[in-house]
Amino acid sequence: MKLRLWQQACVNKALSLYQSQSHFMCLATPGAGKTVMAAELSARLIEMGTIDFVLCFSPSSEVNESIRSTFSRRLNKRFDGLIGAIGSVYTYQSMPSLTAEFWQLLNSHNVLVIMDEVHHLKGVELNDANAWGEEVLLNIQNKARYTLALSGTPWRSDSAPIVLSRFTEPDNTVHCDFIYGLKQAIADGVCRQPHITLIDNEEIKLDINEESETFTSIAALLEGSIYSYRSLLNNQQITHYMLKKGVSKLEDVRKSTPLAGGLIVASSIKHAKQLYQMLVTDCKQTACIVTSKLKHPSQAIKSFRESDIQWIVSVGMISEGTDIPRLQVCCHMSSIKTEMHYRQVLGRILRVTSDEIQQAWLFTLAETKLTEFAYRIGQDLPEMPVITSQKARLPINLVLSNNSSSNELSHDETNNLQISSLTLLTKPSIQSHLSDIEQENHYNLALLGRYKEQIVRMFDTHLLSN
Repeated sequence: MKLRLWQQACVNKALSLYQSQSHFMCLATPGAGKTVMAAELSARLIEMGTIDFVLCFSPSSEVNESIRSTFSRRLNKRFDGLIGAIGSVYTYQSMPSLTAEFWQLLNSHNVLVIMDEVHHLKGVELNDANAWGEEVLLNIQNKARYTLALSGTPWRSDSAPIVLSRFTEPDNTVHCDFIYGLKQAIADGVCRQPHITLIDNEEIKLDINEESETFTSIAALLEGSIYSYRSLLNNQQITHYMLKKGVSKLEDVRKSTPLAGGLIVASSIKHAKQLYQMLVTDCKQTACIVTSKLKHPSQAIKSFRESDIQWIVSVGMISEGTDIPRLQVCCHMSSIKTEMHYRQVLGRILRVTSDEIQQAWLFTLAETKLTEFAYRIGQDLPEMPVITSQKARLPINLVLSNNSSSNELSHDETNNLQISSLTLLTKPSIQSHLSDIEQENHYNLALLGRYKEQIVRMFDTHLLSN
């Protein structure tokens, strides 16, 4: 198994630090290849005779399959936990069901415990730990010969401490023993060049009953009214525009990379089904859908990975650790607005393939937090960001009939992208604390301005040679 330079450097540093400490924390940008590095480190420790077994834990069964395959191939032994295996992999969800007899292995043998996407594990003390973090504190801390923590986003959305972590002063951030950031990964050809497109509109008119107000951007609309972000995601015409942008970009990418694929991140299963229908019917794309309702989601993901299907629509099933290198375009339509989720979604399209042209495109609405996250990623690459503004070539007509009462997408075959006027009648998702108000109001949302796209270009090819 050929290692990248960063993987070899990380393995060497871990082996060196393990002489004086038992825990090692690796931060590597999503898509860099943390699993391969962990497998190599495990192999080296086994060859040195310092460990007998390897136990891995991850956030999902889909990630488990990737870990099991990689470790079995590198260690040249079974990695399924049965007699004769060198180790096994389990989900964090399964940890509370593991018996005392299982954990006894750590007392009787030298075991390396690997925690993938360790930010899921909360707590440095039992009184501040979540259920999974508590299992680590009770059964792994001070019992495993070595522990290895892996993450591409080493923080939690609730700002709680991550299990087994040390913290730097004075900013109290997680101490990482090895860091491999996005800037270095792109320069090394390990990750693709990311481009984030923020879709906006410069003149939005909102009518509530008999009153109206005009907003100059999506951010102003959401901050200055009770109209919700979920409503924008669920509006057919706005969604249709985003899908068209994604489809157009994927078609362009596939001219040079024929097997390139696209990912749609939906906000609910119903939302995913409607986006899938729009892709297939309106956009004439080949697509598949994967949600928690499928009996065998891992098989669906595997089938897409090995096919030439253009798009996969997902609700939370293709997130951290899911390896589909041919993904190069993503439409972010999830209602989750945390930086950790945002970076994990971006990471799904950063994994390189053998093709020479390596670019990744992420499309989102220009909501305030998502815009902030995009520019923060740009700050990670301080020498190369280029921000431009573009307007759509054609004004867009968006119409929903007056009897529309659903806050979900409704299929409408009457879209016309060449009519200058634009009217939109819908009822947004009802926030719990405003439910009484919103149930009484009907909204007429008119996007009178042209669509505007801010393209945050994080890395330009010509700069790599400078």
